[in-house]
Amino acid sequence: LMGAASVDLPTIVVTGGPMLNGKLNGKDIGSGTAVWQLHEQAKAGQITMHDFLSAEAGHSRSAGTCNTMGTASTMACMAESLGTSLPHNAAIPAVDARRYVLAHMSGIRIVEMVHEDLRLSKILKRENFENAIRVNAAIGGSTNAVIHLKAIAGRVGVPLELEDWTAIGKGTPTIVDLLPSGKYLMEEFYYAGGLPGVIRRLGEGGLLKHKDALTVNGKTLWENCQDAPIYNDEVIRKLDTPLIEDGGIRILRGNLAPRGAVLKPSAASPHLMQHRGRAVVFEDFDHYKQRIIDPDLDVDANSILVMKNCGPKGYPGMAEVGNMGLPPKLLAQGITDMVRISDARMSGTAYGTVVLHVAPEAMAGGPLGIVRDGDWIQLDCAGGGLNLELSDEEIRQRLAD
Repeated sequence: LMGAASVDLPTIVVTGGPMLNGKLNGKDIGSGTAVWQLHEQAKAGQITMHDFLSAEAGHSRSAGTCNTMGTASTMACMAESLGTSLPHNAAIPAVDARRYVLAHMSGIRIVEMVHEDLRLSKILKRENFENAIRVNAAIGGSTNAVIHLKAIAGRVGVPLELEDWTAIGKGTPTIVDLLPSGKYLMEEFYYAGGLPGVIRRLGEGGLLKHKDALTVNGKTLWENCQDAPIYNDEVIRKLDTPLIEDGGIRILRGNLAPRGAVLKPSAASPHLMQHRGRAVVFEDFDHYKQRIIDPDLDVDANSILVMKNCGPKGYPGMAEVGNMGLPPKLLAQGITDMVRISDARMSGTAYGTVVLHVAPEAMAGGPLGIVRDGDWIQLDCAGGGLNLELSDEEIRQRLAD
């Protein structure tokens, strides 16, 4: 989409589609999300390494992207909600014959778009991006959508700021009950009605502000979705029975993240959304891997894990390592979540109370780089705050040193 936007040609998106539901021990299992869960169980000694490795066969049993609401499924939903793909592109399973029908129909339509001179610049308007932000909240989409949508918007000259995610997305309920936020998988999502069903719910509830946004089939988003059938109210919930009442991506700022950080409430623990804890610091990912397994690590359930130097410059490349696994000794105590803060990204399949994309990053001289073991940090998700409990003078002195 970024490349197509740069050259501004008629463009239609056809994604590969999600893989079929994974199967393990007679139950459905979600790709990506299950890896994190099983890895934590293996570290805690709850399952054997043989159990962990045997899950692989049932975990990814067909072609396709992750079958959870990971980054691939999220961005397929973003493409559809932006109006750059035909309805239902986001959710049809990769090996479903209807995926091939959609690809064929997209091929027919792109020829028509060339004759109509329907270029991306005529579709990717500010209103389309605002619709996409709303949809991301409703589906419990990946935090990676923040940087990807901003990058796409930049290619077409549409202003899109971090604060837009709060201003537009806040108050939008998460109504898609999918892993990692919920329990179902992309197969059920498609069978329940797919993204058109979600957009219909938003529109009927007055949460789709730009119903007249143009899409690649020449119709408006609302024309495509207003009569969309919904077959399962447990998977695509009604607005008055949401999975999360306020599911939009949270943008956090404060003296620890002057230029912002992100958190995904739908995948976080409610009891940690307002939290004060003592920092346990890792200088980089290698240091984290070495230190986290130390049985003498000075850490408890209220601690905040802080990892530095994993941003675009620091890692380099801003790897998906922000969802740090918990210390094995705490896992053995039954602890399943802690506040974690870094300048990294994380996979959309991951979960937890994880603060990501802290900016400026540590390598660029951001305050994250001066955090030390034992410093107190306060997370205020409702108020959008992320602060290091140090005086301005102490912060200036550490940055100078």
